[in-house]
Amino acid sequence: MRAAWARGGVTAAVVLMVVLAATAAVAARRTAPARPYATGAASAGSTCATAYRPGDWPMFGRTPSRADDAPAGLTVARVVRLRRLRIALPDAADNSPILMTGITVRGARRDLVVLTTRYGHSLGIDAHTGHVWWLYKPPGLARWINTAQFQVASPVADPDRQHVYVSTPDGYVRKLDIATGHEIRAGSWPARITLVPALEKMEPDLTISGCDVIAGTSSYYDNPPYVGHIVAINRGTGRIVHVFNTLCADRHHLIIPATCTLGGAANWGASVWARGAPAIDPSTGNLLLATGNGDFNGTTDWGDSILEMTGDAGRLLQSFTPTNQQYLNSADLDLGSSAPAILPVMGRWHLAVESGKEAMLRLVNLRNLNGTGHADARLGGEVAHIGLPGPLFTQPAVYPDRTGALVVVATRFMLSAFQVSLTHGHPRIAAVWQRTPGGTSPVIAGGLIYAFDPVGTGIHVYALANGHYVARLPAGIGHWVSPIVAAGVVIEPEGSADDVVTNKFLDIYR
Repeated sequence: MRAAWARGGVTAAVVLMVVLAATAAVAARRTAPARPYATGAASAGSTCATAYRPGDWPMFGRTPSRADDAPAGLTVARVVRLRRLRIALPDAADNSPILMTGITVRGARRDLVVLTTRYGHSLGIDAHTGHVWWLYKPPGLARWINTAQFQVASPVADPDRQHVYVSTPDGYVRKLDIATGHEIRAGSWPARITLVPALEKMEPDLTISGCDVIAGTSSYYDNPPYVGHIVAINRGTGRIVHVFNTLCADRHHLIIPATCTLGGAANWGASVWARGAPAIDPSTGNLLLATGNGDFNGTTDWGDSILEMTGDAGRLLQSFTPTNQQYLNSADLDLGSSAPAILPVMGRWHLAVESGKEAMLRLVNLRNLNGTGHADARLGGEVAHIGLPGPLFTQPAVYPDRTGALVVVATRFMLSAFQVSLTHGHPRIAAVWQRTPGGTSPVIAGGLIYAFDPVGTGIHVYALANGHYVARLPAGIGHWVSPIVAAGVVIEPEGSADDVVTNKFLDIYR
């Protein structure tokens, strides 16, 4: 186990002097005030709400692009004075919470945290007092509680500010009243997104794309048969709009995985399992995701690939597959152990970074992923690449700046910042700074980086501009869990889907 970060006796006053200037400089790089942000393009004539308030953190990554970046945050002076409040959970959570500001609960406006646990309990918690306003227990809970059937998807709030969507281990996405936790069972709600929940796990975090909820599946510890897939569910009716299977992609409905065959044998894999998947490109409304190990043929089977599809998952538009896809597949080096991080448009370039177990951070062109502008069997097409200090299992955080974007990446033992910019009109990526320890998916708020170390040394806080150390917030162990920073507080679950006995807490730093 790694030792806790040693601050060497640096006082809060010294920290303030070292960091405040850098933090202020980063904050000044913002060129536009905070404003409501959209969920992606809605269909023509649609009346569904598609924008959140600036202070909300309504999904994993905060925005549908999964940038994990909030313009407003805590000052350094406030961070070093934060104290932890621990709230006991009914079982461990292995994902990230969300927070909606100004929700009317019991006649008063409250900042409400919503969290879903491993076995599908969902809780509505006051972000400032820790009071649990409601607890949702899914029907059938007794069938899977304390078993190896679980879920790790983060919930997503509806922009209508009245509903929240959660996953349960029986393969359903459920719609809850955000003020009470009561389940909505009108129309086709709840929506079933897998026919074999004992084999296909609810792992990708939920998101909103226009009028649809987007959900997906991976597997339990690679136990076949299973097929990764993405499902678009109408927010109003609960009706499944489209299904995209990453294997047997010519079948546009939920399938029994064992019926997806290749040469007479069951064809399994291509899970969608990364934190941050799927992301939504804010410039097009299209979905972007990466797949895990599986067969690849460029027509129906899309193992170890980046896929771009329409926002309703109805049509595959483009693909990127590394030249060494066969090696990645055979060596269990999933490209899709992380999800694409979408960068701001830079001149004629619209880029994303992607990495996986291979520990190679690739820069790809979203306007022409593989050089053909289509989804096909062509391999390669990346714009640039740079090595990482280890395999990537987390979602990078993206901060737009004057020259392009700063990308913050956390591996198991290292937190790294990379600058993406244009040199003579061509994209380049370069390392800026590195710090230890590493962590889960980092988040950026108010010019500070928050990185949770899953081995139990806490949340480590750094200045974005130069990586200078700011503070450590105490926390227990975790796995996928990562913090959010909203409404003047920091929220962090403790726990792991692999450890259901201990660390069943939600931490509020206030």
